[in-house]
Amino acid sequence: MAVNLVNVEQVSKVYGTRALLDGVSLGVSEGDRIGVVGRNGDGKTTLIRMLAKLEEADTGRVTHSGGLRLGVLTQHDSLDPRATIRHEVIGDLADHEWAGSAKIRDVLTGLFGGLALPGFEHGLDTVIAPLSGGERRRIALAKLLIAEQDLIVLDEPTNHLDVEGISWLAAHLRARRSALVCVTHDRWFLDQVCTRMWDVQRGSVHEYEGGYSDYVFARAERERIAATEEVKRQNLMRKELAWLRRGAPARTSKPRFRIEAANELIADVPPPRDTSELMKFANARLGKTVFDLEDVTVQAGPKTLLTHLTWQLGPGDRIGLVGVNGAGKTSLLRALADAARSQGEVQPAAGKIVAGKTVKLAYLSQEVAELDKNLRVLEAVQQVRDRVDLGKGREMTAGQLCEQFGFSKEKQWTPVGDLSGGERRRLQILRLLMDEPNVLFLDEPTNDLDIETLTQLEDLLDGWPGSMIVISHDRFFIERTTDRVMALLGDRSLRMLPRGVDEYLERRKRMEEEAAPASSASSAPKAAPAATVSPQAARAAKKELQKVERQLDKMSTRETELHAQIAAHATDFEKVAALDAELRELVAERDELEMRWLELAEDA
Repeated sequence: MAVNLVNVEQVSKVYGTRALLDGVSLGVSEGDRIGVVGRNGDGKTTLIRMLAKLEEADTGRVTHSGGLRLGVLTQHDSLDPRATIRHEVIGDLADHEWAGSAKIRDVLTGLFGGLALPGFEHGLDTVIAPLSGGERRRIALAKLLIAEQDLIVLDEPTNHLDVEGISWLAAHLRARRSALVCVTHDRWFLDQVCTRMWDVQRGSVHEYEGGYSDYVFARAERERIAATEEVKRQNLMRKELAWLRRGAPARTSKPRFRIEAANELIADVPPPRDTSELMKFANARLGKTVFDLEDVTVQAGPKTLLTHLTWQLGPGDRIGLVGVNGAGKTSLLRALADAARSQGEVQPAAGKIVAGKTVKLAYLSQEVAELDKNLRVLEAVQQVRDRVDLGKGREMTAGQLCEQFGFSKEKQWTPVGDLSGGERRRLQILRLLMDEPNVLFLDEPTNDLDIETLTQLEDLLDGWPGSMIVISHDRFFIERTTDRVMALLGDRSLRMLPRGVDEYLERRKRMEEEAAPASSASSAPKAAPAATVSPQAARAAKKELQKVERQLDKMSTRETELHAQIAAHATDFEKVAALDAELRELVAERDELEMRWLELAEDA
């Protein structure tokens, strides 16, 4: 039987006039891996701080088992700024002691990319004071994970980690024996790590078995049942009123309903996006040209990030852009934005970027744009426009869009200066969409947004007709909102990844494995030089690779169209047979092209 580690009994917490938690009772046992979700401001962080005894409850009590070894990662670290990373993370252990520990080696490699901490000028002997918030947070996480714990409490552990770091952390936490309570908005991470969910809503905490996907199904069913109960209650009220008017109540059959299984819940739900229809809209709004890049070199100061880049962003393309930190993702977006805003006058260090004449770009940067703090939320949105056309006949007023983004009628009259960081991020996205752009660049759009707001944003983007590039470490968001994934792998080139983020992680792992023996052999006697590919051959391979990528894009679009046509002519067997034959040929041709793409990717 699992040992109980923490008990929370009838806990309440009030801030001002608002009850964040109202009579909450919960428990954490050995082996539990619990994900905590809920809207920003509903009390997630307050709950875990009280659970860890970092904050006192107004009423109720929290008890820990005797000798509980508890590790907590808060949103603000308590590192000594005068200390070195070595002192904070490894303590007094000698080099041969910590280097002999598989756990310490795993944590340092997973969070920092190597035992020498390649991102820090003096490695382990780097002083903490001048480091950024993201670097300090990784140090605090490393310190926590190296220690032995019975229970780990994590508040937004994936912040400031890239896709590889998040993947490593998920695998590490799954392998640990420690119990876990984790607040995060990263839905892929929740699915990978958690076996139970706590949903904090309006002072209460609802518990669900399973990860994030199971929680979504279970919550949808709970809300469906609640809606049915409300309909029944309304019917009873109407009957009561009729009885008061007429006298004796009428005999009526009892309302009935049934609980459907999770698969039945979504059986009649259409795909989130009608790709063919959106492509038609995008072509109408953008024409044939969006962005054409020819032999482009992108630089950031003296550092060259991309060379000889030839690529097209077409109408309706939805691209997820991933890559190692510092590989040039944001710099590429800035180069495209500069060319569009200057109508081609501002060009990169080499090559040419052509932006379509009809391009109307909206660029969500990582920095939150400053607004007049005295403006009300609704006024800040109406400054841009009173109504917005979201495509496919969907039109909303500024107030309606505010409500969809979680700004209630009362909240719409809150001064901008009183908003939290997450609310300002929401407002920034709102203002961008109100301007009716036809091209969207989103650089880390999920920062500071809760899961409910992310879901609403994804719903809006589903029907948005235009071209889009998304940079994000939230792989759930990338896979949900984009159709293709492209990567900057740190080799100054842009690669298409047919299998998405999984393929990116595999390629990065292979690159690291190939680099490891090369670095260890650098001091060994030089062997006979291996045959190398000439620059001309590499250039030719890269051009063919880009040509193949364009062909694969067209095939993907045609495949989607064929599936739609087969569904539309389901009763016309001759038509379906002809379409099916074309689809089979297309799939076979695509498989051959993908094999060729893999061959060229090795040479380019």
